[in-house]
Amino acid sequence: MGKRKSGPGPLPVSYSCYSEEHYFFLRSIMISKPNRIAVILTSLLAMIALSLTGLISADPTVKKEVTFNKDVAPIFYKNCAECHRPNDIAPMSLMSYKDARPWARSIREKVAGREMPPWSPDPKYGEFLNDHRLAQKDVDTILAWVDQGAREGDPKELGTPPESVSTTGWQLGKPDAEFDIGKEFTVKPGNPDTIENFIVPTNFKEDKWVTSAEILPGNRKVVHHVIAFIQTPEMIAQFQKGEGRARAMMESKVFYREGTLTKVKADAPIIDDGCGDPSGGSAFQQPSTSEGGDAFGLLLAGYAPGKGVDIFPPGTAKKIPAGSMIVFQMHYSSYGGKFEGEQGDRTRLGLHFSSKPPERSLNTVGIQNHFFKILPGAANHEVTACYTFDGNVRLVSFMPHMHLRGKDMKYEALYPDGRRETLLWVPKFSFNWQAMYYLKKPVFLPKGAKVIITAHFDNSDKNKYNPDPQKAIRWGDPTYEEMMIGWMEYALDSGAGTDKVQPAATGQTSQKR
Repeated sequence: MGKRKSGPGPLPVSYSCYSEEHYFFLRSIMISKPNRIAVILTSLLAMIALSLTGLISADPTVKKEVTFNKDVAPIFYKNCAECHRPNDIAPMSLMSYKDARPWARSIREKVAGREMPPWSPDPKYGEFLNDHRLAQKDVDTILAWVDQGAREGDPKELGTPPESVSTTGWQLGKPDAEFDIGKEFTVKPGNPDTIENFIVPTNFKEDKWVTSAEILPGNRKVVHHVIAFIQTPEMIAQFQKGEGRARAMMESKVFYREGTLTKVKADAPIIDDGCGDPSGGSAFQQPSTSEGGDAFGLLLAGYAPGKGVDIFPPGTAKKIPAGSMIVFQMHYSSYGGKFEGEQGDRTRLGLHFSSKPPERSLNTVGIQNHFFKILPGAANHEVTACYTFDGNVRLVSFMPHMHLRGKDMKYEALYPDGRRETLLWVPKFSFNWQAMYYLKKPVFLPKGAKVIITAHFDNSDKNKYNPDPQKAIRWGDPTYEEMMIGWMEYALDSGAGTDKVQPAATGQTSQKR
C-alpha cells in the first residue's frame, strides 16, 4: 500500500452528501477522548438531521436564490391572476409581493398538495386547453421561494403584470362591445335568492361573430351565477305570437314560482334515471340539433364561482344577428353571505369579435334532469340525463353544474355502434370552482350518438356544505335546492361558417330514442 497522504483528501462516497466541514467533524470523533464521544455523537446526529431536512425540501434543479420579483411573480401572473387579483373572488390577491408575502406558508401547503390552482377533472380522460395545473418546475420554484424565506428580490426584475390585473377588471382587455344590466340592482340581506332577467338591446346593424366573452359581476358577494342569452329578432317575434306563453303553460305542470324563483312541484313525477325515460330527464320538449328555439334564446356566455372567461376555440365563434337583444339572467344570492346592509350590483358583459365568419358556429346544450328527488341523508344519490344528437357534431367544451350537494359528474358518449367513451370525469365537484373545460381536440360525434350525464349527490350530514340533511331535495333555482346540468358547447360538422346559429337547448332532443 502507498503512503497515506496528510489531510482529509476527497470525501468518502458514503458521506458525499455532506460538506467538507462535516467530514472534518467526523474525523474529530475518531481522535477525541472517550468522554467526549457521547456529546459529539449527539451533535452529529442533529447536524445530519438538519442536512437531510435540507435535502428533502431542496430541489437541485431550482436556482440557488429564488425571489418573488424574478421567479415567482411570473408564475402567479400566468396561473393565478384569474382569481387572485384585487377585488376578485379569491380571499386575497397574489399580484404583488406585499399581498402575497403574508400567505407564503399557506401558498406552499396548497401548491405542494396540488390543491392550487384548482383543477377538478380526472387526468385519465380528455386533454383541455385551459388546464392550469402547475408544471413541476413551477411547483419546485414556489416551494424553494418559501423555504428560502420568501424574499422579494430586486424591484427592477419584476415583470409587467398582465392585462388581467388592470384596474378595468377585464381579464381579456378592453372589449369591442360592452353591455350591462341597465341599472343598479339592490340585494337585501334577508332575501337569500332571487332570479332577475334584464333585457338589453344590442343596436347592432350587422351580424357579429363573438370569439370571446367575459362577464364581470358588479358585486361578487351576491352574484351566484349569470347566463347571457341572445334573443334574435325571429325569437322575439315568435314570443310575441304566443309561443312563449304556450311553453309557460306547459312548464306550469311541473314547476311553480316562489317569488322570482322557479322550483319543481312536490307532486311532479320522480325520475332519477333520466336516460331510462323518453324525456331524457328534461321537462322541456327540446329542439333538434339544428333547429328550434328556446324561451330565453341562444346561450352566449356564463359566469359561476370559479369559472373563467369564455374564449372559444380557434376557427369557431358565436353569432349575434343584427337587431338582437341580450338577456342577462341574474341569480342573486345572499345565502351564507357575511355582509351588512343592502348590496348593489351592475354586472357587465364584454364581447370580442372576429372580422369574418368562422369555420364553424358554436351552439350550446344543457343536458339536465328536472325530475330527480334526493332523499334525506342519502350520501351517494345517482341521477342521470341524456341527449341524442340528430346530426354530426364536434364537441368543444363541458361545464358541470350542481349546487351544494353536488358530489361528482361524468360525461360519456354512447356511439351508434355501441361503443361507450368517457369524455369528462369530475370526481370531486366543487360548487366554488365551476369551470368550463375546453377540449384541446374537439370530439366528433356522428348522428345518433348519445351523451350520458351521470351525477351523484351527498345529502348526508357528512357533507359539511349541506344546508339541511333532513330535507328531501328536488330541482330548484335557490342555492339550498339542487340542479343537475351538464353544459356542452358543440359545432355542427358541416364545416361552413354560415351554419344557422342554434338555440341553447336546456334539455333533451325531442327525437325519439
